[in-house]
Amino acid sequence: WQFDNSYGRLKDIFYTRLSPVAVRAPEMVIFNESLAGELGLDFTSYDDPELAQIFAGNVLPDGADPIAQAYAGHQFGHPNVLGDGRAILLGEQVSPNGKRFDIQLKGSGQTPYSRNGDGRAALGPMLREFIISEAMAALGIKTTRSLAVIATGEPVFREGALTGAVLTRIADSHLRVGTFEYAAMRRDQVGLQQLLNYSIDRHYPEIKEADNLALSFVEQVMDRQIDLICQWMRVGFIHGVMNTDNMTISGETIDYGPCAFMEAYDPATVFSSIDHRGRYAFGNQPPIAQWNLARLSETLLPLIDEDADTALEKAEEIVMGFMPKFEQAYLKMMGQKIGITASQEGDAELIANLQNLLLKHKLDYTNAFRALSKSKPLEEAIFAGVRQEQEMQDWFARWQVRLDQDELDTQESLTLRVSQNPAFIPRNQLVEEALEAAENSGQMTRFNKLLDVVTKPYKDNPQLQDFQSPMQSGHHFQTFCGT
Repeated sequence: WQFDNSYGRLKDIFYTRLSPVAVRAPEMVIFNESLAGELGLDFTSYDDPELAQIFAGNVLPDGADPIAQAYAGHQFGHPNVLGDGRAILLGEQVSPNGKRFDIQLKGSGQTPYSRNGDGRAALGPMLREFIISEAMAALGIKTTRSLAVIATGEPVFREGALTGAVLTRIADSHLRVGTFEYAAMRRDQVGLQQLLNYSIDRHYPEIKEADNLALSFVEQVMDRQIDLICQWMRVGFIHGVMNTDNMTISGETIDYGPCAFMEAYDPATVFSSIDHRGRYAFGNQPPIAQWNLARLSETLLPLIDEDADTALEKAEEIVMGFMPKFEQAYLKMMGQKIGITASQEGDAELIANLQNLLLKHKLDYTNAFRALSKSKPLEEAIFAGVRQEQEMQDWFARWQVRLDQDELDTQESLTLRVSQNPAFIPRNQLVEEALEAAENSGQMTRFNKLLDVVTKPYKDNPQLQDFQSPMQSGHHFQTFCGT
């Protein structure tokens, strides 16, 4: 361990010092050895029971300074004071290359922010976060990571009794939009300035000499979020609960609660059982990110300018620039998915026409775009039922003309498409089957196989076609928060 605890040197309004609550009988469920290596952690001299004691929170590593972080958040548009209700930050591991990572235990017991909750987590949701966060990392998307899942030997009670578990989450940081909202709610301008300076030092040191630190900070966070949302939409990912406490300053994906992957293309796709009005639907993710950035900007108004009206005007100018920037980034990303780079007039229409065809024919988003990564895409199985449709043939003809006009040659275009369109994602029904086997019978075979597949997402394998099949038509799939 090479711990530092810089967050714990902020004003104590931002956290409470306390240790994880010990568990009865910790047992290793899964451990991410490759991630441990990236962090500079070598556990080869430890056996599983020793590791289980550490990652359950029963034994604190040397140098740890455990805290629960305080933050607020707009949940489905409504402000609340929140905080780590079931998580403890052990500290920040400094890796061999000097990069800093938060080490957090999730499901580690009650804290002052638990709001009458038990502070615990169940095995299924923790394994869900493990597999999907690791899949996201393999897809090339900024994300928190999962180092270990430990069964606690104690039940937790939700709809019924479930196996308790603790997840070790790794993050560039756990700084959130909600962290700034918390400081603003307290009207603590000294604390707000300290938090801003800390966030810039940790994530955006290149802007330390900017004329207006707060404005430059918002713009940097916006750019990271634009890139993140584009990457989510590239692979059909739906976060499911884009509250401001789930939007990181670092631009990482965080909190894999009711998340899922879209199968049949439809921008209105929602899986979360609590998102009754589609606030966080697939196609709503960009405007919600902009909405969250507006909340971040509001917290920083006193630091943007002493004059309130001037501060608001400056902040609005930044936030209103979100959609033009996003649309440009989105067009570039979607262009790469169909193998083009140099943007031309008509590209947006070409892409929109394809999406309309996918929507009309209810085609699987992942499989359709992976088929476009083949040398003869119209002959791929995904297009079997529609390849004779005139409008489909017309689109492919227009696409071929556009490919011929691009600066990439045929092989370069194919290579680009393969790199942008995964063959494998964590299919919702496969994830559920793997979790059910792990929860109900303790069998990790399905889970480990699925983990192996989704962490090699761009590599074709004809023997793994079962992992590419969408859910049967008509099956209504829902996801839940797990809290």
